[in-house]
Amino acid sequence: MSKHKNTGSRLVYSTAEGRLCPQCQRPVADCVCGVDRPAAVGDGVVRLHRETKGRGGKAVTVIKGIPLAGAELKALAKVLKQKCGVGGALKDHTIEIQGDQRHILKPELEKRGYTVKIAGG
Repeated sequence: MSKHKNTGSRLVYSTAEGRLCPQCQRPVADCVCGVDRPAAVGDGVVRLHRETKGRGGKAVTVIKGIPLAGAELKALAKVLKQKCGVGGALKDHTIEIQGDQRHILKPELEKRGYTVKIAGG
């Protein structure tokens, strides 16, 4: 074992706190660096997916690629759910709307100025 401490090192992982943010060096749950910015802007195209995996055969419409964050994304999700007349959720910067609502959501999102593509079958 070396007698010298490496003073230029930084903590990458600790069992006490878990994973750390590479920018602010706080635990990921307490990270404040990306609170107001979206996770990824992507290519600027909003994609509508229909998924049934892990939901007992029931379909949901997943909306990915919306360049909004926080309260704005939550407000948009609420408006879209009301437009379709169904429930839904906001998970990991994606909006999930119950049922196959792609034909209703595409014109609504285009009206708001987004480029929309229906992805998948």
